[in-house]
Amino acid sequence: MSTDEHAERFTPLRPLLFTIVYEILGSVTESDDVLQESYLRWAEVELATVRDTKSYLARLVTRQALNALRASTRRREEYIGSWLPEPLLLENDASADVLLAESVSMAMLVLLETLTPDERAVFVLREVFGFEYHDIATAVGKSVVTVRQVAHRAREHVRARRRRFEPVDAATSARITERFMTAAATGDLEGLMSLLAPDVTWTADSGGKVTAARRPVVGAERVAAVLMNLFRLKRLADLRVEMVNCNNTPAVVLSGERLEGVFLIEIADGKITNFYAIRNPDKLLAVAAPRQISR
Repeated sequence: MSTDEHAERFTPLRPLLFTIVYEILGSVTESDDVLQESYLRWAEVELATVRDTKSYLARLVTRQALNALRASTRRREEYIGSWLPEPLLLENDASADVLLAESVSMAMLVLLETLTPDERAVFVLREVFGFEYHDIATAVGKSVVTVRQVAHRAREHVRARRRRFEPVDAATSARITERFMTAAATGDLEGLMSLLAPDVTWTADSGGKVTAARRPVVGAERVAAVLMNLFRLKRLADLRVEMVNCNNTPAVVLSGERLEGVFLIEIADGKITNFYAIRNPDKLLAVAAPRQISR
């Protein structure tokens, strides 16, 4: 039976538990469901048997997250077009914690999609949150020896594919994003091109439910053409434009009668390197409420 003590132990850890689950699932709405289900299970636990609340709850939510991830694997394989994680609207700026900032970045979450469910859970718990191998072994239902092997395999996989990550300060991000919006809206092609990296990539996730490029668009000229069309002033006149922080990177939210999309802007060395355009209405539901993350 749930008690005030169950809530008192769970609530302060909620941002950390949410972050673990989100990094395993890449879905805000599914993470909320997992935390709700986990709390119901936690409410039945005899607290006298729990020595370390943080480790216990991390194991509990990881098991639930893995069940959800395995259940959604088929849906992701059959997904129409590019699959991107749900955008995570942030309440707190995670830039000061470089590891946390990178772990929720779109680039890292997309990379984690290439791991198996077990590899992903082990990587997140060990590399981001620093849990001991025996706790991770209990969470994923494997031996410590196996978990060490999985961790090594996952670490090497990520290391071989990850891009150099450097958090961009808020002022620089805001300045570049503002210049980009102005250039795109006013048709200033030269100004827009000066902000884009030569191999800039536009990846759109629509799930086949709205019109969007089904394959990534690569190269400054081709991406600029997409931007000039999408963000032209005439089109924006009927829409509300809002600048927010999603996944610890600047993002543009376009909305009219309904939410049109969330467009995350990844910046490196003063240039925009990636646009992540989330247009699937099902993935935009969680943008209504900001979340707090921690590790």
